Amino acid sequence: MMMIEAAAAATMAACSSIPCSFPAKTDPRRRSLSNPHLLRLPAPPFPSLRFIHAASSPPASRLRLRPRASASASAAPPKGYEFTDGNGEVELRLDIGKVGIESSRDVFVDVDDTSLLIRAKSDGTLRTLMNVKTLFDRIKSSETIWFIDEDQLVVNLKKVEQELKWPDIDESWGSLTSGITQLLTGVSVHIVGDSTDINEAVAKEIAEGIGYLPVCTSELLESATQKSIDAWVASEGMDSVAEAESVVLESLSSHVRTVVATLGGKQGAASRFDKWQYLHSGFTVWLSVSDAGDEASAREEARRSVSSGSVAYAKADVVVKLGGWDPEYTRAVAQGCLVALKQLTLADKKLAGKKSLYIRLGCRGDWPNIEPPGWDPESDAPPTNV
Repeated sequence: MMMIEAAAAATMAACSSIPCSFPAKTDPRRRSLSNPHLLRLPAPPFPSLRFIHAASSPPASRLRLRPRASASASAAPPKGYEFTDGNGEVELRLDIGKVGIESSRDVFVDVDDTSLLIRAKSDGTLRTLMNVKTLFDRIKSSETIWFIDEDQLVVNLKKVEQELKWPDIDESWGSLTSGITQLLTGVSVHIVGDSTDINEAVAKEIAEGIGYLPVCTSELLESATQKSIDAWVASEGMDSVAEAESVVLESLSSHVRTVVATLGGKQGAASRFDKWQYLHSGFTVWLSVSDAGDEASAREEARRSVSSGSVAYAKADVVVKLGGWDPEYTRAVAQGCLVALKQLTLADKKLAGKKSLYIRLGCRGDWPNIEPPGWDPESDAPPTNV
């Protein structure tokens, strides 16, 4: 099984960019970037979030992400700059008029494929003008160009995913919530896991951020029966609740632009192997609280869960391992989910379209090997796409 760092190298063809011509470059000065400065995030105050891309079809690759662990740590840099997304590149214009730079030799631009550090020497002191620890997406760092245009430092970055629209320079909450919808293309998101409370908190945060409709199956079930889930389980058993939630998921499967929080625990449909027929209509994210003492152990734990298929949650598209839970960090977890979904959809640019096809054909349970129209899941005929 191959473990790979969070990166998608192919061009994303399903999304469109906004063409924008860059201003003419006056007196360009190129700087060698042969030794880019590699930036790494400091240790977060909250247990790290670990993400595993759990593709249910071959190849059996896994995608690991490690976003920032708090909302404050992921805030966008102060807006002392202009940002433009163009054809295959992005342009950053940073105001430097008040810095007191005497020449281009006093400016230092360090980049790698995922980060940007801009410093300038003024009055003998080296100052950091901008430190973007995680760019919105990967760039071709060797093709970076910068120059000074009057009172502005202009930096041109070549995008790897040329058709991916960048809302801003960094991978912040604001950028992710603005940029992820072009990749989801209306397909809903399903949050699954052992905790109903965690599922609902994260689903509502994601829905509010990306402008989707939040839906909690617990609220729909309790409204329909006029009793709590706990009372229902006590009176009729967990199987009855799971069956009812499956009916709710069936009715929701034809909807778009929703973030659905499912029931946690054994009473939830997502915990049953035979109840995933309608969950596959959306991008599924498994939120799993891990007891692992370090990141490597949590990563291995997630890998074993996915590869063994010992729990139904392993059918999810993305597995998110949490080092603990605190409602204060709901946005941090939601942001991590969006990072994982972004990398998932960039790694497989046909996945959103495949989800849409699955819905149009009636969510017949033939995920991920979708059968031709007219196939009857109740027939005795063997599947053709094995």
